[in-house]
Amino acid sequence: METEGTNAKDQQFIHAKSYLLKSSTSTGINLYDHLSKVLTKILDERPENVVDIFEDLSKDTKRSKFTSKVDTVQNKIDQSTEVALAQVQRRLYSKGDGEEGEPEPEEEVETPLPNIMELCFYFEQAGIGLNREELIRIWLALKNMVDSYPLQDVRFWGKILGTEQNYYVAEVEYREGEEEEEEEEEVEEHQEEETAEKDADEEGEEEEQEEDDTPKPDYKPPPEIPKEENKTGANKKIYFVCNDPGKPWQRLPAVTPAQIQAARHIKKFFTGRLDSPVVSYPPFPGNEANYLRAQIARISAGTHISPLGYYSFEEDEEEEEEGDARDNFQINVDYEGTSVRELVDPGLSSWVHHVQHILPQGRCTWWNPVQKNEDEFEDEEEEEEREEPDEPEPEVGPPLLTPLSEDHDIMNLPPWTPRLSSNLIPQYAIAVMHSNLWPGAHAFASGRKFQNIYIGWGHKYSQDNYSPPQTAPVQEEFPSGQEIAEGEDPTVEEENALKNAQEEAMEAAEEAEEADEDEDDDDN
Repeated sequence: METEGTNAKDQQFIHAKSYLLKSSTSTGINLYDHLSKVLTKILDERPENVVDIFEDLSKDTKRSKFTSKVDTVQNKIDQSTEVALAQVQRRLYSKGDGEEGEPEPEEEVETPLPNIMELCFYFEQAGIGLNREELIRIWLALKNMVDSYPLQDVRFWGKILGTEQNYYVAEVEYREGEEEEEEEEEVEEHQEEETAEKDADEEGEEEEQEEDDTPKPDYKPPPEIPKEENKTGANKKIYFVCNDPGKPWQRLPAVTPAQIQAARHIKKFFTGRLDSPVVSYPPFPGNEANYLRAQIARISAGTHISPLGYYSFEEDEEEEEEGDARDNFQINVDYEGTSVRELVDPGLSSWVHHVQHILPQGRCTWWNPVQKNEDEFEDEEEEEEREEPDEPEPEVGPPLLTPLSEDHDIMNLPPWTPRLSSNLIPQYAIAVMHSNLWPGAHAFASGRKFQNIYIGWGHKYSQDNYSPPQTAPVQEEFPSGQEIAEGEDPTVEEENALKNAQEEAMEAAEEAEEADEDEDDDDN
């Protein structure tokens, strides 16, 4: 019986000691070693009233193990780029709320997360894209986005380079009824309502104060073109950006027609800071976040292509009237794929645009700026006398699923460059398309798979590139001769003779003037 009791006590002692030897995850110190050092210090120094100063001794022992980062030159050692990047990307590899040793459930759940590594394999064959290490971090960052937002579709749109930081762009689509409303839109609408009320109050006060017959100008500024609603036109998709995988994703605001029109007249490099101002002429209505969103809309409308037959319009859709454009399509289930030889045909008839064209107005669907509101004319007495403005011609662009063969050439340069990924093994090659209008936009197709990606500075190809003027030729030396030969300095005698001659000439001129005056007096 005694042996059993001693064994139980030994087990308890072993468990207690192992618990005390458990190291802290933050400091790496265990309680057993710490107490041993404190007790050793107390026995060596034997201070008075040990109970009162035990906590202070414990703190001093901990401080003795602290290694300060303070340097004699710098107050703080700057972290290296690798350490700062590792701290940012650390949460990409965390498993979330579950413990590290806990096995994850093996249930297969449908997820909108794309298989980026499979797309990386195809883009590697074409010689474009990003390295695998960077794509894995992007993949994990997209996974965190899928876990944080109720998304229906997610796609890695591309990477836009900047002078200070880069932008990683993700194209997403929310589930039905779960889209988050933008706070900025609510603030803008509230501000517009307040300004409208103020304008109405000011107009009423002016009418009361001014009763004279002062003529007023009839000019009215052109109406502001409204932006397209979410899930339609240029705002059909929602875009998130981040500067590095691991940093929080930030949603870009909806784009307006005025921003698209202004973006067509300027060319600015991105800084990597969404709140930085865009200083340009003509002025841009917004900051860099709005300019980035406008460029994404322009690039998507011009470079997002798909093989002919992959998408088809809905069969149940009624035949639309002339002038209306279809904007709804679906994946063709019966599509069996197009041969690679047809996809790289220089005629470009095997590829189509699957994003709506942006009209010069800045919208995908034309809005009539002269349309009248019936309520406005009910109170107008001089409606008949006032001349109605001319009805503008509606802007029409190419419809959806238009072949690339109808794209306009850039001077003598074709808009697209098709090629095979490999001419050595063409039976296993894929078709690759490179955009010449937007350098950095690429697409591939192989069987039933295709994808688009953009990696560049976000600038459109310019026909009139800046070319410095030709320098002037080196100036030739003057020929030597009598005309440019240096004359000899005059002597003192020659200078005195010249001076005397000038004085005599002046005296003769004065005498002649006096003689003329005397003759005039005699005649009188």
